[in-house]
Parts: sequence; structure tokens; C-alpha cells
Amino acid sequence: MSHPALALHGFSFARRLGRVCLLGLLAASAWLAHAAELRVLTHASFALPKPLLAQFEKEAGVTLRITKAGDAGEMLNKLILTRANPVADVVFGIDNVLAGKALAAQVLDPWEGPAVGDNKITLPAGLVPVDYGYVTLNFDKAWFAKKGLALPQSLDDLAQPAYAKLLVVQNPATSSPGNAFLLATIGALGEARAFDWWARMRANGVKVTKGWTEAYYTEFSHSGGARPLVVSYASSPAAEVFYSKLKLAEPPTGSLALPGGVFRQIEGVALIKGGRERAAALRFVQFLRSPAVQQALQAEMWMFPADASVARADALRHAVEPAAFDSPGAQAIAEKNAEWVQRWTKMVLK
Repeated sequence: MSHPALALHGFSFARRLGRVCLLGLLAASAWLAHAAELRVLTHASFALPKPLLAQFEKEAGVTLRITKAGDAGEMLNKLILTRANPVADVVFGIDNVLAGKALAAQVLDPWEGPAVGDNKITLPAGLVPVDYGYVTLNFDKAWFAKKGLALPQSLDDLAQPAYAKLLVVQNPATSSPGNAFLLATIGALGEARAFDWWARMRANGVKVTKGWTEAYYTEFSHSGGARPLVVSYASSPAAEVFYSKLKLAEPPTGSLALPGGVFRQIEGVALIKGGRERAAALRFVQFLRSPAVQQALQAEMWMFPADASVARADALRHAVEPAAFDSPGAQAIAEKNAEWVQRWTKMVLK
């Protein structure tokens, strides 16, 4: 049994400690209530560990309000429609496909911080590169093994009767990877031959979805659908291993880097014209380029880090970077992408 005086002392100490903790909680709540709010607009695939985001809030003295606005194309459309009264201060997820449209719409402000990037991973002025990946065809290994069908070796193969109704793609008007895949075909084949190929693919039963999620998780045979070929990413097989409940030595899907079927997508972050909290927005841009974030995004968003000095995460060991990729070029994309998407819509959907 403890001494009564010690017990009384313990009670008094506990009461004082409780008062201190309560005051600390009240102070923290007051800080959160009065901290400036940094509004961040992103696409639906944006993801970073909560402790990293909390650390940024503490160091920048802000609270983050992250709004996910669907696919990158939908996100940019929202940004353009609300430019008179911006819904955010900083935007992440505009890529080299959408950069020209964003700059033409004048919804971004120039980057005011130190120079970032290198000669390989770059974006137009105003956009700071954060990560990159490769839009490619993915295939269901089990489906092809069961059917005994050889994998296609070219885009032309995909238009042959043997591969009828096997491919699902995303609508380039509403999907960033869908638009990237269209651009890869134009970059490799040239405009005339590319649209001829798309006409043949329509006749061969290509399936079109609004976005990546519907294509991969509804139509792709590995997810229970009927199509064993899907436009996705070179890193998707690595993600399959990472998230599997089974201990897999190899991914159940593969990435198929066909000539004309690979596009290197570079995602960036930018300040929104008319946005508030400019100092915090600048810090957020630098935050996304920090080594900790560049490391974390690899197993969160399944992209490669834009900073070449950051080590590759082990989770990406099954993500093979294609040896080559195709693109019409930044200027051609800026000038003609909208026209190409309209032409694709008339040819493939109508």
C-alpha cells in the first residue's frame, strides 16, 4: 500500500498533467482552426503517406484541403471552368499531354522558385515535373496461356481477326492514358496511318471506356472482365504484386511495349493563376520534389521519380521501363491534340 501523502501527491500531479494535456489539445485545435488553408487540386490517383502530408502542414503552417477531381483530363476541365474564381491554389497531375491545353487556357502562373528538372524529364514553363511513367498495353498472362494465343508483336497484329474484341482502351477525350495512347500511335505511324489503324481497330471490336478505372477493373480479364489486353502503365504489373494477398514471385500481368504503343507521361505541379496562399503553394511545389516524397510516390502512385538522384523503390522491381516510346512532340501536341481527339471521336465512337 502506498503512503497517503504520496497518493495525494500523485493525484495532484496527474491533475496538473491532465490540465497541461488539455491545454495542449486546445492549443492544437485553435491552431488548426486558424491555420491558413492550402487548396490542392489533383487527379483521383494522387496519394502520399499521411505522415508526410502532416509534416508539410506543420512546417508550412497550413492545413491541406486536397480535392480529387477524377481523371487528369476532368481535373483540368474543372480548373478551366472555374478560372474566374479558382477552386484551388496549386494543382498536381497536369502532364505533357495536357500541358498545352492548360497553358493555352492561361490557368497557371509561372514557377517562381529555383530551377528543377533535368534534360530528360521536363515540362513546359509553369509546370514543375514530379514523376513520370509509361502508358503501355498490359496483358493477362493466364488468359493468353489458357487460349494458347501468341502475344501481338505490333499494332498491326492487334487489327487482325485473331485479336478481335480483345483490347480495351480509354476515351482520349476524358482519359489521360487514353489520350497518351492515341498520341503514341500518331507519333509512331504518322497522322494518316494512325487513324487508318484506329478505323481498323473499330472494325475489329476495340472497346472504349471513359477512364482507366473502368477499363482496368471492369473490362480487363484479370479483373473479371472479357478483355485480356488493356491500356495501362508499365508499372501496373508491379502494383499487382505489391497489393496481392498472395505472396507472388511474378506478376499475373505483363507490360507489352509494342512500337507505337508506348508513351512517356510526365506529371507536374503548378501554381494556379488567381490562387491564394502563394507562399505555402510554393512550398508545396518544393515539397513534391523533396527526396522523401520522390521516394514515397513510387509505391503510392506507381510512377518513377522525376529526380534521378532518388533511389528506385523495391516495389517497382517488376516495373520494366520500355526501351523506346513515341510522341508527336510537345509543339504538335499543343497545336493539334484537340483536333486529333475530335477526329478520333468521330472515327471510333460515332
